[in-house]
Amino acid sequence: MIRFAHFNFNVLDLEKSLKFYEEALGLKPVRTKELSNAKLVYIGNEESDFVLELTELFGRTQPYDLGECEFHLAFETDDFDGLYEKHSRMGVIEYENKEAGVYFITDPDGYWIEIVPDRRSE
Repeated sequence: MIRFAHFNFNVLDLEKSLKFYEEALGLKPVRTKELSNAKLVYIGNEESDFVLELTELFGRTQPYDLGECEFHLAFETDDFDGLYEKHSRMGVIEYENKEAGVYFITDPDGYWIEIVPDRRSE
């Protein structure tokens, strides 16, 4: 058997990232790991077993090269319009695909996060 464990984003400012993810998506720390060269905080919520690992490497000062940002993390919501309004107020919407009915926000390090309406009832 194999199952998904987590996904990782390396971040420059862990506290800034934790604040963003809690405010934008309601994600909170579920566990923390301290290493000699890094601090790892796993964030999630009660709606899913999925966790995102935020890793701050001590001493890192240069932004991470995210290439052309052709990867992203996606979240599904049953309050798409409300979340869209919130993210608009926060100024974090990076791209909208109205034809597909989705939009993308960016976190403090430039990672793209797709917001998808709950389509299970369609």
